[in-house]
Amino acid sequence: MVDAARVTAPPPDGSLPDEITIWEILVRLPPKSLLRCRAVCRAWRSATSTRRFLLAHNALQPTLPLLYGYNFVGDEVESLDIIPFHQRAGAGELQLRPVARLAQDSDFHHLEACCDGLLVLSFRNTSVRDWRFAVCNPATRQYAPLPLAYGSGVEYSLLGMYPHTPTGDYRLLMFRDSVSMHHQLVPDAAQDGSYIFTLGSGQPPRHIGFLEAEVLTFTFGSLLFRGSLHWRPPGNMIMVFDTTTELFWQMRAPAVPPGHAKLFQMDEMLGMSGFNDAATTIDIWVAQDYESEVWACKYRVDFSVAEITLRFGKFDESSWVVVMPSDGDVFLLVNFGEWLLQLDIGGKLVATFHRRGLGPANLRLKQTLVQHTFFPILEGYVTNSPPFI
Repeated sequence: MVDAARVTAPPPDGSLPDEITIWEILVRLPPKSLLRCRAVCRAWRSATSTRRFLLAHNALQPTLPLLYGYNFVGDEVESLDIIPFHQRAGAGELQLRPVARLAQDSDFHHLEACCDGLLVLSFRNTSVRDWRFAVCNPATRQYAPLPLAYGSGVEYSLLGMYPHTPTGDYRLLMFRDSVSMHHQLVPDAAQDGSYIFTLGSGQPPRHIGFLEAEVLTFTFGSLLFRGSLHWRPPGNMIMVFDTTTELFWQMRAPAVPPGHAKLFQMDEMLGMSGFNDAATTIDIWVAQDYESEVWACKYRVDFSVAEITLRFGKFDESSWVVVMPSDGDVFLLVNFGEWLLQLDIGGKLVATFHRRGLGPANLRLKQTLVQHTFFPILEGYVTNSPPFI
């Protein structure tokens, strides 16, 4: 609501007062549209560049399921599209528009984690043949490789990304593993385990131990919920990492086979999905009481629908299913080869998209134009330059 005490009389030319234009219209625009509007006049550019405005703008942006899309030239991957999924009622075919495109060249990027509009990507530099990490903001087109020490038989796996509320920092939870070389461990293998890396701190990752976290490297990624990272590893428990105390703990999991389980947030509840061994149905569970660890199966979706199997083939282990909350309900995004399908909770086909190299990332993006001080500190930092296209 506009503060009536701050609204001035309408300008004599009949245009809207700046208070309404800025705080009721511009603040609701998608980031790309807002950046274009900054070119209209200096007053708009100045007003929409303040931290107060950017925080208000970010608060009004939708949190959208994230897709990845690889673009090919022949059999070679040329670029990666970062695509928020906008659900459009009645659309028979999905209209997917990337918010950013990264050149692949020698660096082959994969989406790994997402937090407050920031993305962490892994990439393989083919010249040195190892995997590394980078952080980027697709809305501001900022990108920087992360200064993690590699080589000498040491590998890092990303377990999750989170804001550390007490300090305001953004941190990565990593797992370091010493790779055996000629059947011998590297000399500092005793330092394997979990690490915390603070973006822009200038400090190396901090060792916190907990070797048991190695099992988390084999899950479908983490979910940040109620200030904690969550994973579904093998066994009958969910692993949880409190991002304030930076300690691990466990909670009970529903009866979903861990090799098929994915976590998601539905409204204010923790959710988990998993398909049966025959890959014909998927169960969707919600934690009705998070503190008491009480779960209930809310939906069961049947994938043996004739319309789907006749057109796209049998659902199998190579297919990828992601449950996406939407207005108090859920829908499913399913990969069938080169097809991306949207299904409702009854298993009915709602929309389709045919594209090679397209799939759901099991991440959600809330775009932001808020500036972060850690970017310029990181060596190799660029803005609006390659790898952005």
